Amino acid sequence: MSNQYLVVTSRNVLLPGSDQPQPATITVNLGTGRITDIQTVYAERSPGGETTFIDAGEQFVLPGLVDAHVHLNEPGRTDWEGFWTGTRAAVAGGITTVVDMPLNSIPPTTTLQNLEIKRQTAQGQCWADVGFWGGVIPGNQADLKPLVAAGVKGFKCFLIESGVEEFPCVSEHDLHAHMQELQDQSTVLLFHAELESDSSVHTHEEHDPTAYQTFLSSRPQELEVNAISLITLLQEKYNSLRCHIVHLSASSALPIIRAARSRGLNLTVETCFHYLCLSADSIPNGHPEFKCCPPIRSESNRDALWEALIDGTIDCVVSDHSPCVAELKKFEEGNIMIAWGGINSLGFGLSLLWTESRRRGVSLGQIIRWTSEKTAKHAGLSSSKGQLSVGHDGDLVIWDPAAEFKVSKEHFHFKNKFSAYEGMILNGVVQQTFLRGRVAYDRSHNGFEGLTPIGKLL
Repeated sequence: MSNQYLVVTSRNVLLPGSDQPQPATITVNLGTGRITDIQTVYAERSPGGETTFIDAGEQFVLPGLVDAHVHLNEPGRTDWEGFWTGTRAAVAGGITTVVDMPLNSIPPTTTLQNLEIKRQTAQGQCWADVGFWGGVIPGNQADLKPLVAAGVKGFKCFLIESGVEEFPCVSEHDLHAHMQELQDQSTVLLFHAELESDSSVHTHEEHDPTAYQTFLSSRPQELEVNAISLITLLQEKYNSLRCHIVHLSASSALPIIRAARSRGLNLTVETCFHYLCLSADSIPNGHPEFKCCPPIRSESNRDALWEALIDGTIDCVVSDHSPCVAELKKFEEGNIMIAWGGINSLGFGLSLLWTESRRRGVSLGQIIRWTSEKTAKHAGLSSSKGQLSVGHDGDLVIWDPAAEFKVSKEHFHFKNKFSAYEGMILNGVVQQTFLRGRVAYDRSHNGFEGLTPIGKLL
């Protein structure tokens, strides 16, 4: 008879509300997948009985991360990414839940039928649990309530062209119809917050297309300021609907966000690992792997984002893993202006923030709140995900904070083996990842040897 319980003990367990780990022993019922008991002591020996006992010793035990901004691109663009490879990359980095964006799959998640196509495609392929965002595009307001009823976690829209023709951007006029439809629903509207104005449209044809500065100048902070100004204006009318800014990169928009919050507007904000861990000042020319939209900006901008994250203006941190095939990155010609914009990063977030945080005086507890607790809350999953608490799913990670590694292709479990982080020295390595108490990744067994995907669709 198989064991009924998993018991994990460590001298360093990160429990809710703590900035630093402490001794604890966690019990997970493998039948329900839920945590049934937490004792704040280190257990010297197995409790016996029908129990799988793991003594992590000095290694850290963390809640599984929740990455609420991932492009898995299946079906339709499975040469870019897919459920199998994307979720393997996730659990290898301690991420036990991902929420899939409505694009760049074909079809996009803009109708109930399209959601069902995506769910059917995902069946049996997911190494992590997967939730879904719906999409807001011109004319699909009648599709929104059926998608809410079917369980999408919220809706994403663009205020600037998305880069794929099947997911067009919305105008202010469009948004009134969509926000009217959603304002009485228990949901959230996510914005790709860049908006062009007459003053922000410039031609860059005479400038060097391989120079990072050319690209950076083409997506100024003004675009984000314009968009967030419009969003907060709309919120004054539709004040019951939470709005969320995805991948904030412009520090000049922070005063608008703070002012909106002070007026009581229901506005939340995320930023990404790349805006916190990379700087335009050190990006070499001719390297399109650093291109994303909005762009990675200056070192002083990066510092301001960190300050806003620490003071709570920014709520959470996500990957925005937005991969493509190598040909679309234009590596040979180094042409940043025509390359696909997106950073391959799924699975590296914990190591990136831990490495960066050590020089900024940020605690591990803060990192986990930004990447697990707050992202679970954002995606409507906080009753089961995001923390090590009795009643929550037994999603946990055994992690070595002292281990150091140089990022190389052998660490890439996502499909296309390139990343802006290649060559960086990072700290913190996942040893094992558990999903509802069962092993989803084990570094000592080549990661996935002998395992099968056990992720659920949320």
